[in-house]
Amino acid sequence: MLAQQKQDITALFQAALAPILAGTEVFANVVLERPRDPSHGDVACNIAMQLAKQLKMNPRELATRLVDALRADPAAAGLVESVDIAGPGFINLRVTAAAKQAVVKAVLAQGAAYGRSATGTGQKVIIEFVSANPTGPLHVGHGRQAALGDALSSLFGSQGYDVTREFYYNDAGVQIQTLANSVQARLRGHKPGDAAWPESAYNGDYIADIAADFLAKKTVSASDGAPATASGDIEDIESIRAFAVTYLRNEQDIDLQAFGVKFDNYYLESSLYQDGKVEAAVDMLNKSGKTYEEEGALWLRTEDYGDDKNRVMRKTDGTYTYFVPDVAYHIVKFQRGYNQAINVQGSDHHGTIARVRAGLQAVGLGIPQGFPDYVLHKMVTVMKGGEEVKISKRAGSYVTVRDLIEWSGGGDITKGRDAVRFFLISRKADTEFVFDVDVALKTSDENPVYYVQYAHARICRMLEQWTGDEASLANVDLAPLTAPTEATLLATLAAYPETLARAQAELGPHQIAFYLRDLAANLHSFYFAERVLVDDEALKAARIALMVATRQVLRNGLALIGVSAPNKM
Repeated sequence: MLAQQKQDITALFQAALAPILAGTEVFANVVLERPRDPSHGDVACNIAMQLAKQLKMNPRELATRLVDALRADPAAAGLVESVDIAGPGFINLRVTAAAKQAVVKAVLAQGAAYGRSATGTGQKVIIEFVSANPTGPLHVGHGRQAALGDALSSLFGSQGYDVTREFYYNDAGVQIQTLANSVQARLRGHKPGDAAWPESAYNGDYIADIAADFLAKKTVSASDGAPATASGDIEDIESIRAFAVTYLRNEQDIDLQAFGVKFDNYYLESSLYQDGKVEAAVDMLNKSGKTYEEEGALWLRTEDYGDDKNRVMRKTDGTYTYFVPDVAYHIVKFQRGYNQAINVQGSDHHGTIARVRAGLQAVGLGIPQGFPDYVLHKMVTVMKGGEEVKISKRAGSYVTVRDLIEWSGGGDITKGRDAVRFFLISRKADTEFVFDVDVALKTSDENPVYYVQYAHARICRMLEQWTGDEASLANVDLAPLTAPTEATLLATLAAYPETLARAQAELGPHQIAFYLRDLAANLHSFYFAERVLVDDEALKAARIALMVATRQVLRNGLALIGVSAPNKM
């Protein structure tokens, strides 16, 4: 059902309950559900069973009174076809054919806005994703984060939220020094396998590329921040570090551009130290009374907030453990006015959740419990030619996002991007995923993104044959849409707004991919069961309107996950 229809049916129940609840202190929360068995009806409500005990009535007797009132209410005309009682007091309703068909005109009228809502108006949400260390190209795990985070951001935006996409750069610490040392070793003529090659060094070909450009005294720029010009001095480790970091940030920008992902803001970990944010966070934690000194280290009493043990904040050498700047960073997010913060990260970050949240509670700033939310994803295994691919020449030890896009497109970047994006959100984030490049290249039903895009292209081809004016469909009579496959399509179109709202609330962008596959399957079933361009003008017009509406919803859903909707395949 459409949202307005659901509201209207809820109002019918509330009107039926009003005289029954008059003079009592009983409150009725009317919840409408979809029956598990479609033969039972379109809508089910168990309000009679919920209220019977409080009203000291038999559930079925209460249900009978409600059903009688519903049937007698003039407001039900044109919306409710029948109302029945099942079992001990379930109330099942069937809505009229006209009410089901109304979704077509709703889609035609709203176009790209269909499915969107204003639920989140006035609420700011920051979604942090990818956040790769600038020490190498983006790997497929980062790709899964990019697909999940971007789709989740679009979902929140579709529900009216003010969304900020943020990339957090861990540009401080041991890994950055290792990067600088790796480039310096290359500059000195060493390579992986040599006796003088550092054991912890990064081995990919990209290290040699950075070294060559450093010697050439080139200038590189990332999407934000000042450009870095190489000094060309092999002993200038600070210049090597700054150049290598900026070089790799630019490489990551190129990867993200190929993936079609844009960020609103980039936040550097180093700035937390430079701006005194880390020290300020530690000072607040000390003043809260939740820290203590032991064996030369500073500890946080995270056990007080549900962690399995207390955690070290500052080690004996004076450096902070990695969760401390995370606490400082999330304090900054809260102070920037975000009602909700969501982090899309690998499942290896699971251990940091309790301690980061504990730190945020301990500072006493009124940060809500459960801030931030986390979407943790599991590993991606890449298969190509029937074998697992583990090594990329570019990266040295892992498959990169750029590799995956190039392989999956067969030379077509758009096709590769579509496949990678769709595939990487097509499973729940907390499940492991096998990405089969061979399947991504197939032009058949086995390839899910091709299957969905072909549904859109099939409609486009059909409409080209029609050659009519789509504007004429606004007032079309939809009564002829009575075939079973048409009814299924109508119900699926009507479920789209609710699907988006649920996916946003549950932080589950995979639900969009599930929905699009269902919608495509229902379109293909309709196509093989019925003809659109029939001689009956009324039936033809109604079916064309249904096709235009289906095409629109396919476009809307694909756009949300950053996948194109081609007119031809």
